[in-house]
Amino acid sequence: MRFESPIYLYLLAIIPVMFALMALAEWRRRRSMRRFCDADMLPLLMPDASKARRWAKFIILQVVLSLVILVLARPQMGTKVSHEKRNGIEAIICLDISNSMLAEDVQPSRLRKSKLLVENLVDHFSSDKIGLIVFAGDAFVQLPITTDYVSAKMFLHQIEPDLIRSQGTDIAGALELASNSFTSQKNIGKAIIVITDGEDHEGGALEAAEEAKSKGYKVFILGIGNTTGAPIPMGGGEYLKDNSGNVVMTALNEQMCRDVANAGSGTYIHVDNTSMAQERLNEELAKMQKGDMQSVVYEEYDEQYQAFGILALVLLALEVLISEAVNPWLKKIAPFKARVK
Repeated sequence: MRFESPIYLYLLAIIPVMFALMALAEWRRRRSMRRFCDADMLPLLMPDASKARRWAKFIILQVVLSLVILVLARPQMGTKVSHEKRNGIEAIICLDISNSMLAEDVQPSRLRKSKLLVENLVDHFSSDKIGLIVFAGDAFVQLPITTDYVSAKMFLHQIEPDLIRSQGTDIAGALELASNSFTSQKNIGKAIIVITDGEDHEGGALEAAEEAKSKGYKVFILGIGNTTGAPIPMGGGEYLKDNSGNVVMTALNEQMCRDVANAGSGTYIHVDNTSMAQERLNEELAKMQKGDMQSVVYEEYDEQYQAFGILALVLLALEVLISEAVNPWLKKIAPFKARVK
């Protein structure tokens, strides 16, 4: 299953906004009616009014809107599976998403620059497998190792610091998780690419890099930021402050990054506002041993939007048939008596 035009899925953000506007309209409606009479008199003055039916019609319309958005995104289903051989490497990217990555000493910010770098790396791949791990105080797999570059980009766009509540920079945890995320295939180059500002608060990174090296993996460290330090923006022109009210400054720990790369038999690359880091990383990965890999590929995708469109039309017809007034046959049944709150 995939979406041919996934960009339209961002329109689903309209739905919670619509619910908020509906709740506000209901509140204003109740307030306006109570200006004219006591709340206990409303059921007598408006015996046929039904709040439940108004909400039912509204919810149906929101479901219809969601289905229309899915139709625009063009859902497709792969109908044919083939196993094809590719010649490449396996690379797992560990992306630091701690708050310090919001610093803007690299434009537009350390995190956004890192995501752009990863996106360009994915574009450069053609026959390689890629996985994605995000880490801060903890680490977890955002995308298991795959050749599905479209999914890799989709997951990449969703990455923000609030994905992980535990703050910090546990490079060791990310390296250990990456080491256990490769396939069991042998005779193929396997690279762990860590993008971080090097503020390791947990320790154990050198030992984890050495362990990765013992398994035959290369550890590349991409240090992002500058060594002079920069504040961490928190929105609204404010910056992160410590308990004493002082602005927190975050600086690239370049020496630690070099040490981890050396321990992992890899390379340290400094990321700045140029494309030099991208070019050098591509050169280093090109030196690694490539091997034949079996990949499952879905071909001959069929459009599946018709089912969503038909369901939307059925619900739209249902919404038209539902009136906001209580059905007279249901008035005599206690649970369906009209109530205005």
